[in-house]
Parts: sequence; C-alpha cells; structure tokens
Amino acid sequence: MDETPLPDVTEQFARTLAPDRDAVLEEMDQKADREGFPTVGPAVGGWLRMLARMTDADRVFEFGSGFGYSAYWMAPAIPADGDIVLTEIDADELDEAREFLARGGYADRASFEHGDAIEVVDEYGGPFDVVLIDNEKSRYAEAFAAVREKVPVGGVVAADNAIEAGPLDFEAVRALLAGEDVDANATSRGIATYLERVRDDPDFETGLLPLGEGVAVSVRVA
Repeated sequence: MDETPLPDVTEQFARTLAPDRDAVLEEMDQKADREGFPTVGPAVGGWLRMLARMTDADRVFEFGSGFGYSAYWMAPAIPADGDIVLTEIDADELDEAREFLARGGYADRASFEHGDAIEVVDEYGGPFDVVLIDNEKSRYAEAFAAVREKVPVGGVVAADNAIEAGPLDFEAVRALLAGEDVDANATSRGIATYLERVRDDPDFETGLLPLGEGVAVSVRVA
C-alpha cells in the first residue's frame, strides 16, 4: 500500500478545529467530492482564513481559483471594502465562483478575472496582503516572481500542493532540493524550483503547513 507524506489523522484533527462551514461551503465541498475536483479542503481553508485575519488582509490575489473554494474561505476575513482577486482560465468555473460568492454575500469584495493569472497580476498594483499560488505547478516560481514586489512586509504567500499534487513525486522534490541530479517530471521540478526560490529569498521566511496536500507559507520579513 502506498504511503502518503501527510498522515490522515493530522488532516482529520485539523478539520475539527476549522471554522464551521455555512450552507454554501458545504455545497461547494459536496460538489468537489462529487466531481473529484481538487480543492484545498476545510482544514487548509480554515488556515487560509486565519492567515487573512493575522495579516489584517485588505487585498488578496489568487493564482488559480477554480470555482471559488479558497476565496470563499478567506472572504469572511476581508472587509467589505477590501478585494479578493480571483483568476481562472476556465470561464465556466469562474462563473460558478461568482455565483457562490454572491450567494454567500461576498460579491462586494471580489473581483473575477478570466485569463492567465500571471498576465492578470501585471494589471494590478500592490499591495496584496495574502497571495495564494495554486495554478500550474510548473509555473509556481513564475507566479512568485510576478507578484513578489507587490507583497508588503508582513504579507504572506501561500503555495498549495507543496507535497502532493497528482503526478508530483515527493522523493524527487526532496532530492532536487538537496541538489541531487534526478529524473523528475515537470510538476516535481516546478514545485522544487519554487521551494528553492522562496527558501533562498532573503526577504522571505518559509515554513511548511502539513495539511491537505502541503502548503508552503512564506512571510515577507524585509
């Protein structure tokens, strides 16, 4: 039997501590389960909301929003005059995100951008207090480079799938980070490149949140 890097008991316990889900979030979870749609899940969702609260976030930018699951978790922590920028290449998913956030009463603090997130972020000035990177894994480092100067001191960049993500090979990622020359697929190389980039950036401190599929959390310190 294959072993996953993150124990199920950690995820289960974290879910018991996460904020209660409203009816819309429960529907979103049911949709994800029914369709096999990858979301961060309630445990990570609760942490994203906490990151938004701890940073007193007024503005959030998401690289890849799907049908709005992560944005919905963060929305209660954003003031009504704040802004969560959702980006999605799939127009139908973006329409679903717009509907879900409207039903929850959060449309007043959300912007919906159809297109490539790395191109969209260039159209926005900073600062962004919280950034979620959850687009193509091979482009994580590119996403970080595109938004880095728009993250203020005290701001947070969270990258999902730091440990697990479909074809990601965790052992290959570890080997690449250790400087070994190994055969790795594009997903594994993309995650390793991103983690190396934020690890070596002197203006950020990075830690791993061992929930969901692993979230690398980088705080701007200088």
